[in-house]
Amino acid sequence: MVMFKNCRRHFVAVVLFLLACAPARAKVTYDDKGFIINGQKKILISGSIHYPRSTPEMWPDILKRAKEGGLDLIQTYVFWNGHEPSPGKYYFEGRYDLVKFLKLAHQAGLYVHLRIGPYICGEWNYGGFPVWLRYVPGMEFRTDNKPFKVAMQGFVEKIVNMMTSEKMFEPQGGPIIMNQIENEYGPVQWEIGAPGKAYAKWFTQMAAGLNTAQLPWIVCKQEDAPPPMIDACNGFYCESFRPHNPNTPKMFTELWTAWYTAFGGPVPRRSAEDTAFSVAKFVQNNGSYFNYYMFHGGTNFGRTGALFLTTSYEYDALLDEYGLPNEPKYWHLAELHKVIKQAEPALVSSYPKVTWLGKNQEAHVFSAKTGGHCALFLSNSDPQNAAKVSFWNKQYNLPAWSVSIFPDCKTEAFNTARVHARAPQIKMVRTNTILSWQSYIEYPPSVGDKDTQVTDGIWDQVGMTRDASDYLWYTTDVNIAPNEGFLKDGKEPVLTVPSGGHALYVFINGQLAGTTYGTLANPKLTYSGGVKLKAGVNKISLLSATIGLPNVGKHYEQWSYGIHAPISLSGLNEGKRDLSKQKWSYRVGMKGESLHLNTVSGSSSVGWAQGAHLTYKHPLTWYKATFNAPDGKEPLVLDMGSMGKGLVWINGEGVARHWPANTGRGKCGTCSYGGFYSETKCLTNCGQPSQRWYHVPRSWLKPTGNLLVVFEESGGDPKGISLVRRTKL
Repeated sequence: MVMFKNCRRHFVAVVLFLLACAPARAKVTYDDKGFIINGQKKILISGSIHYPRSTPEMWPDILKRAKEGGLDLIQTYVFWNGHEPSPGKYYFEGRYDLVKFLKLAHQAGLYVHLRIGPYICGEWNYGGFPVWLRYVPGMEFRTDNKPFKVAMQGFVEKIVNMMTSEKMFEPQGGPIIMNQIENEYGPVQWEIGAPGKAYAKWFTQMAAGLNTAQLPWIVCKQEDAPPPMIDACNGFYCESFRPHNPNTPKMFTELWTAWYTAFGGPVPRRSAEDTAFSVAKFVQNNGSYFNYYMFHGGTNFGRTGALFLTTSYEYDALLDEYGLPNEPKYWHLAELHKVIKQAEPALVSSYPKVTWLGKNQEAHVFSAKTGGHCALFLSNSDPQNAAKVSFWNKQYNLPAWSVSIFPDCKTEAFNTARVHARAPQIKMVRTNTILSWQSYIEYPPSVGDKDTQVTDGIWDQVGMTRDASDYLWYTTDVNIAPNEGFLKDGKEPVLTVPSGGHALYVFINGQLAGTTYGTLANPKLTYSGGVKLKAGVNKISLLSATIGLPNVGKHYEQWSYGIHAPISLSGLNEGKRDLSKQKWSYRVGMKGESLHLNTVSGSSSVGWAQGAHLTYKHPLTWYKATFNAPDGKEPLVLDMGSMGKGLVWINGEGVARHWPANTGRGKCGTCSYGGFYSETKCLTNCGQPSQRWYHVPRSWLKPTGNLLVVFEESGGDPKGISLVRRTKL
């Protein structure tokens, strides 16, 4: 018995010794100087990378370049509409394989800030909400509404439980060090008042009560964030931001690297100099976390982009749409990150002592009480003029709109306005790929066709389509008496059709009579034009097309889409006839969509014209061609400059909404990096297509026999489409 007791004591002692020696994983904590991860306080450098906007095959290189560019962590939204396309049916595969993406980030040596939302904005279709959510009885988005809170909590818990079971939280050994609930809710809360405040209190308590290994929760653009939430800033500049709770880190959750591009608009750019200036100003003012939105913007493949957003989501990010360095921005900021890390010991252990050296010039000195760490920032906020300043008995020359950083308080290691990296010339080079096209014409439906629904009145488009297609047909018959005056005098009656957007095609007796488009600034539209009608029965077919759904706005679940009443026909003997009161026939989507013409098996279900019989420059036409994959590893794109508007697929994968014929507008010209940036500054591409090039991921291609399918709404020439390489000279 004595021997047994001694053995047991020895065993317990060994176990306790092993536990004491094992590497403990502490929870992530923070103070007003930064986040503390396993006992080490850090200035965290982050970048937004959205997993569905690239392919799994691209992820390792994108994450590798993030690490090489000096990032500590990456930030991503969680895309509810991609993960739960129908209630209770979840999808976590392909581009939506969240766990795989997070594991690859971990392998690359990166932490993760997981923005669960589940409202994300993000220039993503419906702000990330699944469209079915709109049709839950009693539903109101983002307010003190029980159906919404039940659905939101269910999805958030689904994600948290998945992260827990996959050991994705840092205290479990995973990469996630912080989470985010909701997104940019402050302005919405202010608009809706008490219900918004009650909702904010609810989601705070809900999130804080979840088992996320005691990791911090973040909210952004919500200045009255209740504890334990850490509020953060989004914008082009955030140096003046102060967190609601002074004991929390100063966070810049979205440092906008430029702005998105809308169909019909120019392409915004933001200089490397000004982006670096924003970072340095934030850090010198006690900032401890900043995130580039975007680090890699990527592509809104298929129909995933929000209202009027181009397929390219490049955002002038540090990596371009294809995951390659956007030079000189990538390398200039990578140099800045190295210098910030050199200064980190002083930054996290002291507060800046600020000295004004002139009207627009400042010195910020971080000097630690122990360890001898010191960092100096000298800034010149004059947007046009360089400045000579004297500090500590030394003279310094500061370029306009710049910050110089001395990580040891002695030697200048970086100036935000001095860019040493060079921007290579990017060129799109046509491959030798030959595309032999075939065509199939689609015709407007007739009232009572077997695939249509006949009903009284005018119905909401998304209510009919549930966003399964961009398209909804509205068709009715109009009877014209033989004694109508316009038949004799030749003065055409005028058809007026109001619509909630976003594009409208008017067909009279099967012929395209007119087209009109909305814009991002005004997505609603009205068609009004003369129409050629004959005596007897005339078929009026209206094709309404959405161009993405909104991603932001107060109660946008209540917004309507498609054609509205009244639809009128004026210039008749009776005066004006209200066609809205007639019976209308509805068909969701194009016939070619229901036949799956974008797939190999579906495309064989119809007869295609080719050779001399090929139809082009004709509305409502499907085109297909097969091709072999070009050699090499350079990114591939489709040049769609000869086309009008429609959709593109390769091997059944949705490449894009294409709309290159919608010419970019705006005021472009030379652009100085100095002075405050806005989304209307430094515009490019004026007078050119908003988007001509469409990314084709190489992982979607087979060596031979790839199927390219294009649906053209308005009329284009497929003979001008080519497959090109994106190369550097």
